[in-house]
Amino acid sequence: MFAAFAAVGFVAAYIGPTGVALSEANAVEKVPITLYSSTLGDAQSLSIETVDAEVSGDSLDRGNYTVYVTPKPTPTPEPEPATESSSSSWAPPFVSPDPGTAQAIAYQMVLARGWGDDQFACLVALWNRESGWRVNAYNAGSGAYGIPQALPGNKMASAGADWETNPATQITWGLDYIGGRYGSPCGAWEHSESVGWY
Repeated sequence: MFAAFAAVGFVAAYIGPTGVALSEANAVEKVPITLYSSTLGDAQSLSIETVDAEVSGDSLDRGNYTVYVTPKPTPTPEPEPATESSSSSWAPPFVSPDPGTAQAIAYQMVLARGWGDDQFACLVALWNRESGWRVNAYNAGSGAYGIPQALPGNKMASAGADWETNPATQITWGLDYIGGRYGSPCGAWEHSESVGWY
């Protein structure tokens, strides 16, 4: 009885909906599956719609936005190498200045050149402004040195090797410079008054 029951169940299953589907599937012609055929269902299509409307000029205007450009940082200036005129490797020697003695030396030299007291008065005013008659007056900004503020100071070596410390050597150089360039101490003073240097 079991065998009969199994045979009936098998026939019912074959004839039922599953059996009909299986029999139809076997009836359809089989198409071989390839990589190309398996991707046809996933293919995308592209459709382009053309618009005949005229494009307005406003849509092409580039003035409707702003651009921010990050500024480059300003580089830190590098110190310039010292020039010969600044004499950065040279430092003024220690000297105990005596302006009164320097002026007394200068007065004798002014008279020896044939200049009078009026010229000496101009020289006193000029070198009071420049150095206060100090033999070791040094301008670190320009490199000028001494009573006449020679620039650079080592120019005074033409008047003597002791130019760094001897007021007579500095005054000699200073009076030669003033005489050659301005003619007299009052000429140098007038120039200094008009432009601030001599």
